[in-house]
This record gives sequence, structure tokens and C-alpha cells, in this order.
Amino acid sequence: MKKQKKKACLVLEDGTVFSGESFGAEGTAIGEICFNTSMTGYQEILTDPSYRGQIVCLTYPEIGNYGLCPFDHQSRDIQVAGLVIRSLSLIPSNWRAFCSLPEFLKRKGVIGIQGVDTRRLTLHIREAGVLRAVLTTEDMERTEAVALTQNWDYSKVDFIAQVTTPVPYRWDEIEALTPIIEEMKGVDGWDGHKKALIEKWKERLSRLAPPIYRLAVMDFGVKFSTLRYLRSKGFDLHVFPAYASAKRILESDPDAIFLSNGPGDPAFFETLHAEIKPLLGARPVFGICLGHQLIAIALGAKTFKLRFGHRGANHPVKNLFDSTIKITSQNHGYAVCAESIPDCLKISEINLNDGTIEGLVHKTKPIFSVQYHPEAAPGPHDALGYFEVFFNKVRASKIYQVG
Repeated sequence: MKKQKKKACLVLEDGTVFSGESFGAEGTAIGEICFNTSMTGYQEILTDPSYRGQIVCLTYPEIGNYGLCPFDHQSRDIQVAGLVIRSLSLIPSNWRAFCSLPEFLKRKGVIGIQGVDTRRLTLHIREAGVLRAVLTTEDMERTEAVALTQNWDYSKVDFIAQVTTPVPYRWDEIEALTPIIEEMKGVDGWDGHKKALIEKWKERLSRLAPPIYRLAVMDFGVKFSTLRYLRSKGFDLHVFPAYASAKRILESDPDAIFLSNGPGDPAFFETLHAEIKPLLGARPVFGICLGHQLIAIALGAKTFKLRFGHRGANHPVKNLFDSTIKITSQNHGYAVCAESIPDCLKISEINLNDGTIEGLVHKTKPIFSVQYHPEAAPGPHDALGYFEVFFNKVRASKIYQVG
């Protein structure tokens, strides 16, 4: 007898309903509905802490065809509140795959819905702007679901507290990914090929040169790929909880400070604004995504909410200093207001789609930031050079101190 497929519904705060079939876990999830236009990288999207509190619609029609691989995780867990797709591929075909998408979502307690007209949903979000939504597999009246959305406000939730590390630690990729590998063992079978992949991964890490500079990482929801690239460039990474005080970070005597990506409304985190300000100028500072926004606020700028955000791996950015253009990977719903930029900052880059700020540089201090994700997980590698730029700024700072 054929197993009956479980139904699921996505209900938006304006009453619009999208029906489909569930996969993964069952239950009810509330979040901010958004869309991502990337053609690949659903695993990186699912595990990116910047998506905390959001139900993500993927515009690419077929999802799940290459399964999941532990080396592509961006954090310990799936971070999205729910996943909305057009068509689910049940059988992964990929030599790197350790398990299937629906099985992993089920294990992590995350709801997925397939069979949705994702083009219609995306157009609806573009027209209506960001909306709250309920994704459910339970019997629920539309009015009940809409009422649930009215009692939830994305901008008033401390999502950083949900994703940051509870204690300081020194980044070690093997230590970070081993629990994920163990969790995937036996999901879709365990064989010698997967063991060989693990050994090659460990062997690659063993070839890394010893780190040169001590980097304090403020973890607002930092991605594993970001830490991986920073380590590969010669940084010894000491990761701090988001709400660690400026005094505590400076007492660790870092050579530089990195402010990571993360979820939430940047204007909401007033405690962070106060703690970040003393760090700016005390050491070379580099910030990305939420870190970029928090640097701007700490120096006197303001942020605003975008109509439907920038989420995808194809956003064109222009450098205003040399007129070069790069294609970037982005995931953010807020931007820095150009009219509020203080005199101490220069706008270094802009988004060619809507003209919003994509980069800032301090006029006199070694402080710079970008709105996008230069580590590109997923996405193009056009902006990877920023990690090298940061390393060179730190080296120049150290040479100046010695001189």
C-alpha cells in the first residue's frame, strides 16, 4: 500500500496560503519568510546562522539532488526555521554525500514543504515586502495561523544569543566538524569511501602553516567557512561570545579583531553598540554583514530594513575606488543608511542593483567592512581577496608598532 504523503501549509501574515507536501520534521514553525536565488548551496544556506528566525524559500526548482556533506556545514545545526521548495530530490547523487536532505531535516526537527509555486511566492514577497509566516503540518485554520504571526516580531528577538558560542574557544576545524560527521554516520549507510573522504580532509588540514597573528573573533553567528579562510591566511582564531566585553577581548591581547555575520536587526543590539565602540581603533578591525552594520552604528550611522533583502550568490558590487566590479554572495535584510554616514567613514563599495552601501573604510584608522559574505559559502570567489587584505593590514600594523 502506497504511503500517504503528509500535507503542509505556508500561511503568510496577509492571509495568503501556499499548500504542498511536507518532508523532514512535522509540527509548526513561525518565522520571517524570505527567498534566496542561489542555484546551489542549500546546505550552506540551511546551516548559516544569519538565517536564524527565517523561513527560506529557494527559487531554484530542484533541491536535495546532491545530498549533504559535513564539510559544507556552516554551523553545528540547521538554523532556518523552515524550508520552502518547488521539488524535492529524494535520492542524492554525489560522491561527497553522507546523507539525504529530508532525513537530516527530520533528525534536526526542521520542517520542509515541497510542491510550492516558489516563483509565485517570490513575486509575492517582492511586491508585498518582508512578511511573517507560519509553516505547519498540523490542522490549523488560516485565521489561527495569521494570528500566530501577529504575536511574533523578528526585529524584537535576540537571535544572536541563540547562535553565538556560550564560551570562548580556539578554532580547530577537526574539533568543530567531528560531531557533525558522527551525526551523519549510518544515516544512509557508512562505507570506506566516506572514511577516505574524512582522511583526505584531515590530511589537508595537517598541511596548514602555523598561524602568525592572534585574531579575536566576535561571534554573532560566524560561519565555519569564514573561520576556515581566516585560519588559512595565517590567523590564530580565538572566538568570543557575542556579548563579551571590550575589556575582556582587549585583555586577550589580540593582534586584530573580526566582527562576524549574524542574524537580527542591527539596531536592536544596543549593548553590542556600546562594547564595539572601544574596539574600533584599538586594533585593526574587519567586519562582514552584521559586523559591518554594527561597526557603522558604533561610529554614528543608522541602518534600515530592506524591502525584501539581498539573498543570493549573484549580487553585483562596484568598488568606488578603482571601479572594479565583483559578483558577491549575500544574506541580509538590513543596510546602512548612506545619509547617516559619519565624516570618519568613506563608502568604498555599492550594490549595482539598488545602490545600497556594500563597503565602508575608516579614513584614518585600520577599520573596514563589507556587507556581503566574502568567504562565498555558497557563491562566487570574487571577494576572497579581502581575507588577504585584512592579513596585510594586520602585518603592516605590527611592522609600524615594531618600528
